[in-house]
Amino acid sequence: MDTATPAVTVALHDGASVIASSGQVDARRHGELLLPAVDRVLAEAGVKLDAVTGVVVGVGPGPYTGLRVGLVTAATFASALSVPVHGLCTLDGLAYAAGQDGLEGPFAVATDARRKEVYWARYEDARTRTGDPAVDRPADIAEALAGLPVVGQGAVLYPEAFPEARGPEHVAAGALAALAAERLAAGQELLEPLPLYLRRPDAQVPKNYKVVTPK
Repeated sequence: MDTATPAVTVALHDGASVIASSGQVDARRHGELLLPAVDRVLAEAGVKLDAVTGVVVGVGPGPYTGLRVGLVTAATFASALSVPVHGLCTLDGLAYAAGQDGLEGPFAVATDARRKEVYWARYEDARTRTGDPAVDRPADIAEALAGLPVVGQGAVLYPEAFPEARGPEHVAAGALAALAAERLAAGQELLEPLPLYLRRPDAQVPKNYKVVTPK
């Protein structure tokens, strides 16, 4: 599952292929949409939740509130089922999906970070990220990424900085699950299921905030 972007996306993978998936784009309803999506995917696959043997969750980077929904839900399922929970960079999932669509490297991935910024990373190919994810204004990285295809909503939102925009626009849990299954089968360790925020949350306590207590 992944809620690090406006896409609320869930998939069920059997170790070889995706057997059911769901995706809805709504930046403000992650908490409302995620559990119904899980139910829908399980029903489509004809299995119960207790059939799940592991959980993979996108760790971002992403906005604070939406990202937490997926991470907390994944941790809760893993605890209730006594199964492992693995983290995976959301940008890696998008890169992998782009590779499944036929895009060859090098390229970059950029998602909407709000505040007129993007979360982004550069890739040698669909499986190989060449540096850590970062958050920047599009104009500040346009020259560095000039001539490269850029995958994701960030590229679509800022075409003047990223004229080589490519799909997919949003992450899909099916690609995230397939990449995780591939890495686990190869004996690679995945990330801890901890949020990759890259900056402070949008909602903050106002400066000079006065606490009022009764006398």
